[in-house]
Amino acid sequence: MILVDTSVMIDYLSDNENDAMFKFQYVLENNIPFGINPFVYQEVLQGVKTEKDFDMAKRYLDTQRFYSLKDEKESFASAARIYFKCRKKGITIGSTIDCLIAQTAIENSLFLLHNDSDFDNIAKVVSDLKIFNW
Repeated sequence: MILVDTSVMIDYLSDNENDAMFKFQYVLENNIPFGINPFVYQEVLQGVKTEKDFDMAKRYLDTQRFYSLKDEKESFASAARIYFKCRKKGITIGSTIDCLIAQTAIENSLFLLHNDSDFDNIAKVVSDLKIFNW
């Protein structure tokens, strides 16, 4: 099962072709189970440009499987630890939300499909983060 990051969802909804989009098309064509999390949901919706785009994106995202963090407090501490571990290795993660998305993937034993170098950097430090590659 796969957690699809904001970067891929935005490319998909915008018809931007890139490697991550082709991977997502493969997931769709092969009926591979996938979903998003509340952070991806918010990031996609807050990035739209028009009311029409907001409504279209919301309708699509509302049909997706949602994965959540497992613990209200400890999951956030674990996401903060991801950021801390990366910083300790000299890697700066640009978004705390990316750490929460990575933590969601880890806690739910999901592969992460993304188009964001932050996740590749996290995966170099956090071995539990599995990146979707085909």
